Amino acid sequence: MRTWFGTASCVMIAVCGSAGIGVGTAGAYPSRTSLDWRRVATTADRARLRSWREAWVNALAQVDPREVTNDPVLFDPDRSLVDPLPPSGAYRCRTYKLGARAGIGPTFTRSGWFACRFGASDDDGGDSDDDGESVVSLVKLDGSQRPVGTVFADTDFRAVFLGTMELGDEKRPMRYGRDANRDMAGLIERIGTDRWRVVLPYPRFESVLDVVELVPAS
Repeated sequence: MRTWFGTASCVMIAVCGSAGIGVGTAGAYPSRTSLDWRRVATTADRARLRSWREAWVNALAQVDPREVTNDPVLFDPDRSLVDPLPPSGAYRCRTYKLGARAGIGPTFTRSGWFACRFGASDDDGGDSDDDGESVVSLVKLDGSQRPVGTVFADTDFRAVFLGTMELGDEKRPMRYGRDANRDMAGLIERIGTDRWRVVLPYPRFESVLDVVELVPAS
């Protein structure tokens, strides 16, 4: 399984919750401003997010330095600027997979660019949580692998993504926390003018760290 990578797919939508929060219908979504991500995250995902720096160090130790020196900003673990969330609109995204789990497979891969969209769900149809607040979403438009989750406010420099992987012809995402192999957890950071990344430490398959680059489509 490749997350955020390898197919013409990648959807990251802020519609997931914990085992006690429904998905897939308007009004059931937790708001990024009204809910602390720590109340939603599984124990395993809280551990993954706490280990974000360790994941960077371990991943970069496996990567040929020549692969990352051409873009030192993207691959700087400490690069995070204020206002981490992109404004609503169309984006392009591509995924870098750093390091190899158990030393098996390539240690650096990069996908092509895909079409993405970031914005409150009510931009596309009026979805909101029970408190009437819009749910923030990041969407890669189609394909067989579609990350689906919630974007939570955290600090002035980082937001948190928690979600699951929707596959194939599935019509609704699996509930977050039900299957550890489907769960996803990452940090959203602004790294420059009109440039963001989603950092996923210790994804379930293949790599040690995934870095998803986001830039405006135009």
